[in-house]
Amino acid sequence: MFDHHLIEIEWGGRPLTLETGKVARQADGSVMATYGETVVHASVVAAKTPKPGQSFFPLTVNYQEKTYAAGKIPGGFFKREGRPSEKETLTSRLIDRPVRPLFDDGFMCDTQIILTVMQHDLENDPDIVAMIAASAALALSGAPFNGPIGGARIGLIDGEYVLNPNIDEMPESSLDLIVAGTKDAVLMVESEAEQLDEKTMLEAVMFGHREFQPVIDAIVELAEKAAKPRREHNSPDNSDLEKQMEKLVGKDIAGAYKISDKQERYEALDSAKSKVKEKFITEESSGDDSQTVSDVFKDLQANVVRGSILKTGKRIDGRDTKTVRDIVSEVGILPRTHGSALFTRGETQAFVVATLGTGDDEQFIDSLTGTYKENFLLHYNFPPFSVGETGRTGSPGRREIGHGKLAWRAIRPMLPTKDDFPYTIRVVSEITESNGSSSMATVCGTSLSLMDAGVPLKAPVAGIAMGLIKEGEEFAVLSDILGDEDHLGDMDFKVAGTAEGITSLQMDIKITGITEEIMSIALDQAKDGRVHILGEMSKAINEGRAELGEFAPRIETMKIATDKIREVIGAGGKIIREIVEKTGAKINIDDEGVIKIASSSAKEIDAAKAWIHSIVDEPEVGVIYEGKVVKTVDFGAFVNFFGAKDGLVHISQLANERVGKTTDVVKEGDTVWVKLMGFDDRGKVRLSMKVVDQETGKEIPRDDA
Repeated sequence: MFDHHLIEIEWGGRPLTLETGKVARQADGSVMATYGETVVHASVVAAKTPKPGQSFFPLTVNYQEKTYAAGKIPGGFFKREGRPSEKETLTSRLIDRPVRPLFDDGFMCDTQIILTVMQHDLENDPDIVAMIAASAALALSGAPFNGPIGGARIGLIDGEYVLNPNIDEMPESSLDLIVAGTKDAVLMVESEAEQLDEKTMLEAVMFGHREFQPVIDAIVELAEKAAKPRREHNSPDNSDLEKQMEKLVGKDIAGAYKISDKQERYEALDSAKSKVKEKFITEESSGDDSQTVSDVFKDLQANVVRGSILKTGKRIDGRDTKTVRDIVSEVGILPRTHGSALFTRGETQAFVVATLGTGDDEQFIDSLTGTYKENFLLHYNFPPFSVGETGRTGSPGRREIGHGKLAWRAIRPMLPTKDDFPYTIRVVSEITESNGSSSMATVCGTSLSLMDAGVPLKAPVAGIAMGLIKEGEEFAVLSDILGDEDHLGDMDFKVAGTAEGITSLQMDIKITGITEEIMSIALDQAKDGRVHILGEMSKAINEGRAELGEFAPRIETMKIATDKIREVIGAGGKIIREIVEKTGAKINIDDEGVIKIASSSAKEIDAAKAWIHSIVDEPEVGVIYEGKVVKTVDFGAFVNFFGAKDGLVHISQLANERVGKTTDVVKEGDTVWVKLMGFDDRGKVRLSMKVVDQETGKEIPRDDA
């Protein structure tokens, strides 16, 4: 009943196989993709009919990593996979973005793509394998999908582009770029880079597009053997309704889009929409009829905006295609936090706060490749009030996680090394207003807040969102797009970086006619905008402050011999806990003997350092120390004089005159000055009080005369 098919190609120096007909045969499309020895299963199921009144395409992509894929058992009490990790969420978005635009307009059936990592060889990242598996499963499913797509990861190692570098090679790469697209066009780019120029980034994108063509050919070959018939679905012809609607409210919509204030513009559009509803929706109208009217109204909005920009070169708020909105940058907004900034660009605003912590604050991340610690965290929050609406608040959604990661990628290449700046850094971006590219506002605000906190960034970072309007051969590239221009345009192109080069590039294309020339124009125009924004940011601050803020922790580092680590920690951690408790400083020791001492008080740090020195250092003969009498005996007093070290002051060394009883001179608990005279035959410490002035702590001069 089910035919088994397998296609195998050599790709990037490793075998790639696509197999169908053996697993999950009741799904509309099912493919097992293997690259190297990493295996991902993809399934696609599309509902037979749409829900009544469905107004958008309900596509869901779920990428999930199973720990058995790497021979591991999940941590935690329940010992099974729980909520999606950040990697799973980001990979789900990564696959959703290039496939969503390729479904037929008007297809509204619930569609779900589930991707499961079945095996991980710890060399080939499953995200690219999952993208290819999803594309192949869609090609077989019969859903009205105008693919297939291919995808690839591109690295830049020793000046050469590398196709799908393995996990161990990525630390050597100055670029981590994922590109996806069809045979004819690039649809999606996601990247992190180390200040690479526009030409290098564009060449990397085009290199990736060329290199994944064999994958598309393999999927087509598999589909020719195993694809289900393409599903029929009818897109209604609403041209007559659109003409009537344009005659009724076309001028009203055009007038609304000449209003620069977002809320006033929306009020004017709502008024036009009310006129449309009164005209075309009656009591007898069904939910589908109402939805059709709403969809046609949106199409009319898009036509008005797009046509006006192409015809006049003027945009919704009156700007030309290259002008960036007014920018206000402020730092030190919250003086008790470690670093803070308020970045405002037009009607988009990010309130960003940076917090410095210690090694104890690092985030443990459990991945298929193993557990590692992350010392740079960036969290993005998008509350509903930022767009003047009510809505759900709580745990972050996919969009918030994705936008936060984009800003994280943009900033991370410019952070100092852990050795140069041994802090855990957490940044939180609160979007307080939004009308276009709050993720790029987050990049700018993060850069400002980190410099305000005293983080020595290699260079300030800014970001800008670009858009595109394209009709036939005519096109316009837009700098610093508004929210409406994003929704109604053909491209969302976000570029972040320094004055020297790009640190992050994210691109989503909604049409298939984007050429290399258009991308090159967009990158060059984005550079001009980015440099302008950096100049506006520099009016507030242009480098990390020389000193940390009053309330920020200080971290000092010291190195001890590895054979002394046990002495500092003590049995069961007793000694180090006592140091922390008594001094108030936080202490972290690694296996190499590097000790980091953190506190907002220099006094606490100095006390902890002195204590540790007293444990690991050896006292020097001839040096005077301040000590405390811990025990008196008939023949002298034992004095704690160097950390945990005690020594004996013989009764003959208590004073320059004859002493009858030890307690005539000292008692337990007294603070005294002692000189280390040396060690006896058994290595016991010999101390003297009589050669030291007990008031000044200075040695009494000898009278040789």
